[in-house]
Amino acid sequence: MSRLDRLLRPRHIAVFGAGWALNVIEQCRKMGFQGPVWPVHPTKAEIGGMKAYASLADLPEAPDATFIGVNRFATIEVVADLAAMGAGGAICFASGWTEAGEPGLQDRLVAAAGDMPILGPNCYGVINYLDGALLWPDQHGGIRVDKGVALVSQSSNIVINMGMQQRGLPVAYVACLGNAAVVGLAELTGALLDDPRVTAVGLYIEGIDDAPAFAALAEKAREMGKGVVAIKSGKTELSRTAAASHTASLAGGGAASSAFLRQIGVAEVNTPSELIETLKIFHVHGPQIGTRICSLSCSGGEAGLVADLAAPYGIDFPPVPQATHDRLFAVLGEIPTISNPLDYHTFIWGDGPKTTEVFSAMLDAYDAGLYIIDSPRADRCDPSGYDPAFRAIVDAQKATGKMAFPVASMAENFGEGRVQAMMEDGVCALLGLETALAAVTAAQTAPGVEGWRPVVALAPRDSQMLSEAEGKELLASAGVAVPGSVTGASIAEVARKVRFGAPYVLKGLGFAHKTEAGAVRLGLPSLEGQAEMPGASGYLVEEMVTGAVAEVLLGLRRDPVYGVTLTLGMGGVTAEVLADTVTLVLPVTEAEVLGTMKRLRLWPLLDGYRGRPKADMAAVAEIAVRLGALMLADESLEEIEINPVMVRETGAVAVDALVRRA
Repeated sequence: MSRLDRLLRPRHIAVFGAGWALNVIEQCRKMGFQGPVWPVHPTKAEIGGMKAYASLADLPEAPDATFIGVNRFATIEVVADLAAMGAGGAICFASGWTEAGEPGLQDRLVAAAGDMPILGPNCYGVINYLDGALLWPDQHGGIRVDKGVALVSQSSNIVINMGMQQRGLPVAYVACLGNAAVVGLAELTGALLDDPRVTAVGLYIEGIDDAPAFAALAEKAREMGKGVVAIKSGKTELSRTAAASHTASLAGGGAASSAFLRQIGVAEVNTPSELIETLKIFHVHGPQIGTRICSLSCSGGEAGLVADLAAPYGIDFPPVPQATHDRLFAVLGEIPTISNPLDYHTFIWGDGPKTTEVFSAMLDAYDAGLYIIDSPRADRCDPSGYDPAFRAIVDAQKATGKMAFPVASMAENFGEGRVQAMMEDGVCALLGLETALAAVTAAQTAPGVEGWRPVVALAPRDSQMLSEAEGKELLASAGVAVPGSVTGASIAEVARKVRFGAPYVLKGLGFAHKTEAGAVRLGLPSLEGQAEMPGASGYLVEEMVTGAVAEVLLGLRRDPVYGVTLTLGMGGVTAEVLADTVTLVLPVTEAEVLGTMKRLRLWPLLDGYRGRPKADMAAVAEIAVRLGALMLADESLEEIEINPVMVRETGAVAVDALVRRA
């Protein structure tokens, strides 16, 4: 039993604050809440037609749930009294805490709550559409349901907007976190998942307070067979240390959060509409759908449009198998071209049995099918002629056991009533072609690795950069290949020390980006006559690495939320121009690193494109895992970047290193 059970599924509710209390009472009344609602007010005899109690001490018993709609100072007093009497929990509506520069006041609230859970402060509340219990001071767009999804948000207004959706999504709970002073994202979401009537969860996340706990939550949802989809805001913000390295600028913003969500199996989308459509898929079919998709429409224009729009989402349409081709040809004849996407023309329009056979034959060869069908508007037209096609979609899903998705290319061309009716038949209709494609892609998110957790994040701290020579000594100690080298205070000194042959690389030390500072000279046949480099704190001479077929960037850095991130991509002096990188959250295996690198846009150039030599990317993956282990073993390390790793057909060498220690 969760400590949030009484708050989320209360038998009785107390309300504070005359105006806000009245709103809560009215919403509970409209939704048919069966338990008592107790207004508490020191001077009013009744609120909303209900007897008001002068104090908490006058209530019949400790309330399961309380909505506190009074000012922030009074909120602290009420919370303390509720905790003392053994109440089940409270919504703290008032603003003006940490978000307003008053962390001390919020600390007092947390202390007053003790072991009692509170949502907020600065929190709109909770709606329970299953039991009709609303700790909610405003209008909302939902209705009573027997089962449905939960919407959890760190922004009250975002979830209010989503609650007004007209897309046919059954919503069981709406819950806001506010400042999450006591109850965090993972705990609240986990308590909602525990309700067997909840089928999936949609999240609007501004910040993850406990990444390991959230990873555990995602695994719990997966074990329950319930999908989780999230919008993660703040992707355009610079990361906390966008300083010396390329990694900081290339892996900042949303790269780490997206990597984390992907690794734990949480589907990520960008808009509220995409979140709702993905939740509809999860509600009807559960998490994770297959990747073999077909598309059917009665128009060549629609077939071409879906093919064009699907490409950016990574959805392709596998060719039609010969057996399926023959089955379709037997019904459609020689005029329609049997392909995927399929334009089946209108010869069979209105013929239920033939339409069902075409829809079933195509769907049977794939994991899921998109049926592009925009119904005429009912106020000015007669949509009844479309009924055989809609019925055929339902029958095709039943006949094949595969997922059939009716898709309105424009969201308004598919009424909410029809969405709900098809959902009763087990069919999930999707609204808006691009939104549908985004939802299908999100629903294909692979499950996370069982038991995987990110390492615990460290608090931000100051750090200093090692010299490149010191950095490479560290890399060599981890078993990473580096060029032979010598260092010295002057060019003359390093020239005397060199014991390896030309060509040489001469570098000035003390620069974060040596190329931009003019502090790198490549391919020198001799060190004689080389001019000093202004601003250099010393010099490094290295063997010139030859035989490389690719340059790769590899960077690891501490993250204040996700522990340690790993970024890999196309490297060299054009790394930031190319901006072709992928990010992972540690710990990772070599196989995971190699598999993730295949998502790079320019991966074909590393993998033997058009006869080019293949780069030994397995060697890069080995370096990444070795350095990841080094970072995890030595908490003083803040960042390691190699740009570039010179990758040969066999093996790889780290030729430039930037290392920062706390």
